[in-house]
Amino acid sequence: MKQVDRPRMPANVDTESTGQSAETSVSDPVASWWVYLVQCVDGTLYAGITTDLARRLRQHNGELVGGARYTRPRRPVVLVYREACRDRSHAGQREAALRKLTRTGKQALLAGQESPIPASPEPVTRKT
Repeated sequence: MKQVDRPRMPANVDTESTGQSAETSVSDPVASWWVYLVQCVDGTLYAGITTDLARRLRQHNGELVGGARYTRPRRPVVLVYREACRDRSHAGQREAALRKLTRTGKQALLAGQESPIPASPEPVTRKT
């Protein structure tokens, strides 16, 4: 089965009609993926990755179909952290690093203290 790349939205397209928010859209063409943390109404934190933060938040909050099962009973959620990534692989690695943090480590990250996660993941080397 042939994969088809999603077309990029031209700069002159009205973002209101597409459901995308100008403030959360990516202006840097190199950084097309985001890793994010949302805080649920019960105070828990949920990490994820996306190409469209505004759409993903609407999904988590039940405005659009497709939110995570974890966040459904914990609505509303609020975006508390976002980080631009160059590609899906890098975003997935950053998400994994965020998920490994303790709650205290995540709170330190949110408070703006020194980042408890490394700036970029270590490359994986395979023995052959």
